[in-house]
Amino acid sequence: MAMKIRLARGGSKKRPFYRVVAADSRMPRDGRYVEKLGTYNPLLAKDDENRVELNMERVQYWLGEGAQPTERVSRFLETAGVLEKKERANLKKGEPGKKAVERAEEKVKKAADAAEAAAAAAAAPAPVEEEVVAEEAPAEEEAKAE
Repeated sequence: MAMKIRLARGGSKKRPFYRVVAADSRMPRDGRYVEKLGTYNPLLAKDDENRVELNMERVQYWLGEGAQPTERVSRFLETAGVLEKKERANLKKGEPGKKAVERAEEKVKKAADAAEAAAAAAAAPAPVEEEVVAEEAPAEEEAKAE
């Protein structure tokens, strides 16, 4: 009999609540189980002590009997210090999605355009002032001539 330590879902629709159970791997997820080992309430805050409750004595017993914890339960056991942490390679997690890459490229392009416009604006004001002074001078001369 292949035993698993896994989550059995309870609770109503959109309000999940899980029992951590030792069950035969051939049984349905929420079906018959051998023993209830604890609870998991994902609706509670991550730092709440009642989020994950485990009977560690019984968990140790079932691990000793050869029961395999599921991925989620093994994470609970790692945080509790029962199992050593495994290296998990989620290579896709660090990469931004296609849309995010496009947005980043667009943002960089806009920033470059803005910097270019600012540089052009910074270089341009000096000649513009000279032209304005040059235009004002003939007007003053005309006024003196009259």
